[in-house]
Amino acid sequence: MMQNVLILSASAGAGHLRAAQALERAITEMGAAQSVHHIDTLEYTNPLFRRLYSQAYIEMVNRMPEVLGWLYDLQDDPAKDDRLQLAFDKLNTRPFVKLLEQYQPEVTVCTHFLPARIIAWLTEKGTLKTRQAIVVTDFDVHAQWLCSRYEHYFVALDETRAHMMELGFPADKVTVSGIPIDPVFAVPKDQRALRDKYGLRQDGAVILISAGGFGVGKIESLIKPLLRLRHRAHIIAICGRNKELKAQLDALAAGLAPDAQVVLKVVGYTTEMDEYMAASDLVVGKPGGLTTSEALARNLIFVVVSPIPGQEERNADHLLEEGAAIRCNNLPVLAYKIDRLLDDPSRLAAMRANVQRLAHPRAAHDIVAKLLTLKNPS
Repeated sequence: MMQNVLILSASAGAGHLRAAQALERAITEMGAAQSVHHIDTLEYTNPLFRRLYSQAYIEMVNRMPEVLGWLYDLQDDPAKDDRLQLAFDKLNTRPFVKLLEQYQPEVTVCTHFLPARIIAWLTEKGTLKTRQAIVVTDFDVHAQWLCSRYEHYFVALDETRAHMMELGFPADKVTVSGIPIDPVFAVPKDQRALRDKYGLRQDGAVILISAGGFGVGKIESLIKPLLRLRHRAHIIAICGRNKELKAQLDALAAGLAPDAQVVLKVVGYTTEMDEYMAASDLVVGKPGGLTTSEALARNLIFVVVSPIPGQEERNADHLLEEGAAIRCNNLPVLAYKIDRLLDDPSRLAAMRANVQRLAHPRAAHDIVAKLLTLKNPS
């Protein structure tokens, strides 16, 4: 058993937080630590820096995604000297550094690269003694995730592990675990029962559209093309905390006849995403690391639309290469592409088999089990 474990995330998008929460729950369920705490690193930074990391990120996703992609590629250089970036981070994370020095965690688990870099710096200068595990929350590993001081890395794909080995990371220090998601996604659930529970059609396809926990992205632009589907379908639109978006879609749903070919169910912020996914056949939207991993765990084929340049583009590439997704670059033909897929049962079955092969529904538990072996080697 581990003693005091500190799980560190950053609220720059919802995925890093959800991964940390999944690990916290897995540690608790397994009784793997005497004490475990999850902290949002940005809560221990100055207000301007916090706003830059969280609010600015969401604004750029909605207004300037191409800038995010440019920055992602610019900074993805493993050989680049990052002393200037580290100096900037140190300047703005002094309360976080103080917290670490006071808490002195035996094990730290980072689901964002910001705390990982700070911990690596503190351990290198000897002011912090901790076993640092770094959990990469996208399919690819970006240079910003790479640290010289760490105990273990957890990554999503065999290719990502191979990439890190080519960069000089020892094979026994990198585990292909998948991205940690809430352990509830590993619990089998009956699709027909869930469709009854949420008032969804039993006949036809159920298609999930998600804007994520923060309600970012313009998912209303996906609805109108989907209303032209030839196949009977029930669309679930998850709006997160975006109340304005939910109001717009509620009005649209109210104007559809109950017996229409395609109907719409609008959902605000929900803690039942695993059940909505278990009730669905397809998921349409942006392939963020956590959303993609949850969808794979629930055996959903991904229809990739408007991925954020950078990490989501790379996630999409992996899904397409593995035959677990289709991509629509032109929204007017979204219904056409989905209809073609639904017209071909053998293609659907093959893609679902590929989804099952890629899924890691127990990633959080697997990571914790590995951490225990690192702490208590046999």
